[in-house]
Amino acid sequence: MSSAASDKKTNVGSYFISNYPPYSQWNKDQLPAVHEALDSPPKQETPLGLYLHIPFCRKRCKFCYFKVFTDVNAAEVQRYVDALCSEISMVSKLAVMGDRPFRFVYFGGGTPSFLSPKQLTKLADRLREHISWDGAEEVTFECEPGTLSETKVKSLRDVLGVTRISLGIENFSDKILEENGRAHLSKQVFAAWDWITEANFPNVNIDLISGMVGETWDNWKENVRRTLELSPESVTIYQMELPFNTVYSKDILGNQVESPVADWDTKRAWVDYAFNEFLAAGYRVSSAYTVVKDPNKVNFSYRDNLWQGADLLATGIASFGHASGVHYQNVAELEQYLSTVESGNLPLGRGFVPTDHQRLVREMILLLKRGHLEVDYFQNKFGVNILDHWRGPWDAYVDEGLVEIDGNTIRLTREGLLRADGMLPVFFEPEHQGVRYT
Repeated sequence: MSSAASDKKTNVGSYFISNYPPYSQWNKDQLPAVHEALDSPPKQETPLGLYLHIPFCRKRCKFCYFKVFTDVNAAEVQRYVDALCSEISMVSKLAVMGDRPFRFVYFGGGTPSFLSPKQLTKLADRLREHISWDGAEEVTFECEPGTLSETKVKSLRDVLGVTRISLGIENFSDKILEENGRAHLSKQVFAAWDWITEANFPNVNIDLISGMVGETWDNWKENVRRTLELSPESVTIYQMELPFNTVYSKDILGNQVESPVADWDTKRAWVDYAFNEFLAAGYRVSSAYTVVKDPNKVNFSYRDNLWQGADLLATGIASFGHASGVHYQNVAELEQYLSTVESGNLPLGRGFVPTDHQRLVREMILLLKRGHLEVDYFQNKFGVNILDHWRGPWDAYVDEGLVEIDGNTIRLTREGLLRADGMLPVFFEPEHQGVRYT
């Protein structure tokens, strides 16, 4: 019944599920519907978020599958930042904005902290000519430790109003960082941590990756120990996968070499160990990937609102958005993105108009990543009893020890949490079970 219980080797292909229907099903033919959604007033009760994509990195990690560019000069970066500001100017005038404030803002990448303090200040000044996020619950900024300086960290807090830093440490071993193509080393982590601590951000998240090439049990335990010493507000642990367009994946497919990544059982054992250590230190498990120190202090506005159907206005190359239930993605080629925006047009690339049932599937599978579902919530919102509708999969997962059902609540066991993404495709519609995800 379930691939979640049987997979072992880390093969090439997407594992992490971030949307539904699969991105491979989105197309240009749906763009008229995207324009209609953007040009129509919103449902006023729908939360609104903004995503800004900064696609530059000092190096491309060997496991990276995002749209990123390295070896760029200051003029190229400035042209992109100018285009991003122009795009946001156009977005700010869309009818779908209504008079809603931004509830959450997310600077993602690539490496947003690639920008210099001067560029960040200019970006903030230009953005505020068109929009404001002063009242946002959460303003997240992704950072690579080696790109930070004391001045830049202060700019993030005081100029951009960032409330949540997501620090991509991934691993504390210099040998493993170098093997996997990371641009930073551990000494830069500790320097950045001092500046971040001094700036007093409300929430600092540390990213780790279970299963980087070269990882061992002893080193993984050291990663967890060092993270606990830093004592961040939250920790996110991803299990390393091999999407098609990574350096490692191309080597595996092109040269027919064995996967260098630990198998799934090992990666899950490492995450399980980490969860236990963090729980013993007073943290709580917040999702299949996340632990938090104080749930009353830390919320995940971007995650929770997006998973529950919030509007997300996506800006920047290849970024993904949602407007009144319609999915869309910006164009993925840099020159096309720049020239389209510079000509005064939105850089929309493809879209998808989900059915009501597809919206239900999307919300259910994403919220399941938090580790629990309330049956009544979906009955009230979609008019569907998810327990009855998917009785076969739920019963199978109960038998496999991945799920527990208690009245109105469906809850993942620890084993289920460790396998959450592998459990989701069984809920896909038949035409989407077996298609390429991205």
